[in-house]
Amino acid sequence: MFNLKPMFITLLLTLGIATATSFNASAIDNQNNKNKLPDIGISGYSVLSTDKEPQIGQAMMRQLRGSQPLVQDPVLIEYINHLGNTLVKNAEGVNYAFEFFLINNKELNAFAFFGGHVGIHSGLVTTADTESELASVIAHEISHVTQRHLARRLESQSQTQSLTMAAMLSSVLLTLVNPTVGMAALTASMAVTQQASINYTRGNEKEADRVGIALLASSNFDPQGAASFFSKMSTKYRYASKPPAMLLTHPLPESRIADARQRALNYPARPLPPSLGFELTKARLKARYQGDAKSNIAFFKQQIAKKRYAIKDAAQYGLALAYFEDKQTIEALQLLEALKQKDKSNLFYVDALTDVYIANDQATKAVKMLEQLNLFMPNNQVVSLNYANALLKVKEYDLAAQILQDFLLVNPGNFIAYDILTTLYRTQKKTGLMHMSKAEVFALLGAYPKAVDELQTSYGFLEEQPLMQRRVKARILQLQEQENRLKRL
Repeated sequence: MFNLKPMFITLLLTLGIATATSFNASAIDNQNNKNKLPDIGISGYSVLSTDKEPQIGQAMMRQLRGSQPLVQDPVLIEYINHLGNTLVKNAEGVNYAFEFFLINNKELNAFAFFGGHVGIHSGLVTTADTESELASVIAHEISHVTQRHLARRLESQSQTQSLTMAAMLSSVLLTLVNPTVGMAALTASMAVTQQASINYTRGNEKEADRVGIALLASSNFDPQGAASFFSKMSTKYRYASKPPAMLLTHPLPESRIADARQRALNYPARPLPPSLGFELTKARLKARYQGDAKSNIAFFKQQIAKKRYAIKDAAQYGLALAYFEDKQTIEALQLLEALKQKDKSNLFYVDALTDVYIANDQATKAVKMLEQLNLFMPNNQVVSLNYANALLKVKEYDLAAQILQDFLLVNPGNFIAYDILTTLYRTQKKTGLMHMSKAEVFALLGAYPKAVDELQTSYGFLEEQPLMQRRVKARILQLQEQENRLKRL
């Protein structure tokens, strides 16, 4: 539904870092600028409290939104957060709300950082054969967070090194963007011995496996999901000259696979039927984010003809999306309406149908469909964002603005909602409000000076609205305080 381009430099954090065997500092200096990371304004070591971790994590998430190809897709965001939170509610040691997100990257990788942020590359999702396999990876990353492995790792390293925290984080953060380069930076900048670092990583991984498999079982997934996914990765990349990023940051010796199998035997076997949500997610990622439209049409047609699918409806959904991407909207419409007829409240189908109706100049049909759903699912991100978008197309501007404003009261950090609202106000020529909304987009990307500039610009367009001007002044002070608070962490 949405395609938002990256704008700013990355600030990422990964867990379970393995140290590289041999690199030199000059190799790091010659890396492309895209691998450089900003100083997040943290100097000196201190105990990383659970109060500080969310603040640091939120700052990192803002930078991440602007630097990496995050999948800004409300349907997929909804699915991955539902899956992740199904696991979180059974986890111990949860100190804050978690946020799960997808990165449009074929590389097999997953990672976690401060404040309960867990990122999953799209390639990992499409590689998993079952929802339990995907859940096993997410459970592992949740366990890294709940066991505070990152804080423990930095505290351990601070005892043997004189680096500032900012310098330490900068070398570790690179590992997600480019594991080889990141580990080179670690080796060049750290005075700890290689073996000590590897042992610390292995300890983290073993603990995350133990806690993660228990979490998988207690959340009613197949406890063999971890061993199954480990085995698949080991077989596929055993002789690869360039293993995926996940194997660089999460080493996978045979002993770890055997241990995962053995641990799973401590829980009742739970073979599960295919998950429709998982299969629809895989189909959506394939059709919208991987390959070209014509190749994807051929792929899904062959899948259906040869019955190479876990659930036929998911394959048909993938074919409909591929048709839509190829601008064959009539074919897409026929498939999607038939699917929705069988499952009227399925948000995968609703989202895709909205796009098709709008493309076919039938936005009023989308409005009618979403109006009904909005009564039963108020402030659901898929319904609200699609409804506002459809209302925008039929020029129901005031109602669209109301839907978005109500949604943002409940979901104040939603990037997509602010982006649509900015477009809406621009269309209405409400220049002051447009700049205010645009400021929130910049704030969510961590670009505080740009956000303040937008607010200052908006102030001049709100001369006849003194209340709004007071709000602008207050928001400027809030953003400046947020930026200063990061520097004091």
